[in-house]
Amino acid sequence: MTFHVLVPDSVHPRALDVLTAVDGLTVTAPGQMTRAELLGAVGAANALVIRSASKIDAEVLAAAPKLHLIARAGVGVDNVDLEEATRRGIVVVNTPDGNTISTAEHTFGLMLALARHIPQAHQSLSEGKWERKAFMGVELRGKTLGIVGFGRIGRAVAKRALAFEMQVIAYDPYIPADLAADLGVELVDLESIYRRSDFITLHTLLTDETREMINRDSIALMKPSVRIIDAARGALVNEADLAEAIRAGRVAGAALDVFPQEPPPPDDPLIGLPGVIHTPHLAASTEDAQIVVAVEAAQLVVDALLKGDYRNVVNPGALGVRPA
Repeated sequence: MTFHVLVPDSVHPRALDVLTAVDGLTVTAPGQMTRAELLGAVGAANALVIRSASKIDAEVLAAAPKLHLIARAGVGVDNVDLEEATRRGIVVVNTPDGNTISTAEHTFGLMLALARHIPQAHQSLSEGKWERKAFMGVELRGKTLGIVGFGRIGRAVAKRALAFEMQVIAYDPYIPADLAADLGVELVDLESIYRRSDFITLHTLLTDETREMINRDSIALMKPSVRIIDAARGALVNEADLAEAIRAGRVAGAALDVFPQEPPPPDDPLIGLPGVIHTPHLAASTEDAQIVVAVEAAQLVVDALLKGDYRNVVNPGALGVRPA
């Protein structure tokens, strides 16, 4: 049997090399497809390899009667309707390790840029100004970093923060305290993160419990000198509440790589706000990371379709379900 693999997003060519080198697979990979193109092509697909640009919702799944597998080249699967996929017996897998270092390094870059006003100082000097006093910063050494979500990325950020002589505390209800302690990190409750941290960085999944966890009420518990970094999911932050707090001086600044709507609308309350720096979802955008996640996603497809070997399954309920 020959399986058809559709790649509707732009992935690294090495992933396509993995797929095309295997007997039993045909591959369609035209580059970034429009939604209309995806809907027109998905009906013939047994598997998809996607990044974050393609929205695999109920409409797309309904148009894909042969689809059995979706491989996400990356960790987040917010763009996939997992409930509908599971109902239809479509297995969703991801590549949680490949983006770890890239995201941790970008997070730390945002933290340093936020602490030292690097983007604003660069822009000022580019405009012919010399404003040293306007960009007085703070050191990371001795500051408390609160990490929300102590998985792979959170732990990688912690290692770098400890090298900068920061005190690191973390919140994660699924991580044992001894694992954190072995890394030199204190595991605390969420309120302690809010109250004690000089910097807060978010590395948790988006769930009903974490959606808009940075909001008026949680900000009220924080130090007015707090700086917030989000390179995880934009919807973890209530943007209107954070913008209001920054304008009022209740939050010293924020660095954001992700937004509830991407690209953000022109009236996004945080874009261009003094004290806020932002990047267009670049945390995983290194050549190194894109090679790793793309190749791993392709190998997941090969192993699942041709060997029946399923790894990194995010909806295990789909295994064994007869496709709709």
